[in-house]
Amino acid sequence: MPQAVTRARARLARMDVVVDCYGLGPLQTNCYVVRADRGATAAVVVDPGGNAADLRLELARGGASCAAILITHGHFDHIGGVADLAEGTGAPVYMPEGERALLERYADFAPAGTGGRPYMPDELVAGGETIEVGGISFECVSIPGHSPAHVAYYADSALFSGDLLFANSVGRVDLPGGDWDTLLDSVRSLAERYPPETIVYPGHGPQTTLGDELKRNPFLAELRVPKQIDT
Repeated sequence: MPQAVTRARARLARMDVVVDCYGLGPLQTNCYVVRADRGATAAVVVDPGGNAADLRLELARGGASCAAILITHGHFDHIGGVADLAEGTGAPVYMPEGERALLERYADFAPAGTGGRPYMPDELVAGGETIEVGGISFECVSIPGHSPAHVAYYADSALFSGDLLFANSVGRVDLPGGDWDTLLDSVRSLAERYPPETIVYPGHGPQTTLGDELKRNPFLAELRVPKQIDT
């Protein structure tokens, strides 16, 4: 396996979809390759942060091709490999509409030397859509807070949360468009929408579950206090 691509996680037996994780790009951001089953020849790639050529080799070794590219948000470390991967595979790119400029004008927002290029997304999302690609049905969910138009993708007990929620942490809110109260509201909405055993695949660090984070994450203590109802 090329050094630029490091396998981080494999399939969880209780899940229907197969999820493999690769650390890509200058920050080794988690990029996920999702397939309907281990033998599936179509794969969906979530947040390719770089190293598109190496990722394509990994897909080929697994007998799969890229059927679609799903982007959670527009920060450079999540989109650095989009142009190369999309042009090399012909896969459509799904991107939050409110952050499309960060991809379309990549050089205006990304630090110098990160290796990415501008690209025009094929499909714009805002949350509420159902995306049928690679034999998998993904729910697209709006989760602003870390960034203003951030979305998550959910399929078969797997939640690809981007930089909203991490194991024992949460995303930064000091970047443009970030907001702490909005981030907490987004985490709360996920907890109300999906069961606690939902596997969270974050943009950085190890996988976790919604239930574990609601119980132990020190940044979510406020969510463990019952909300007061005005009378």
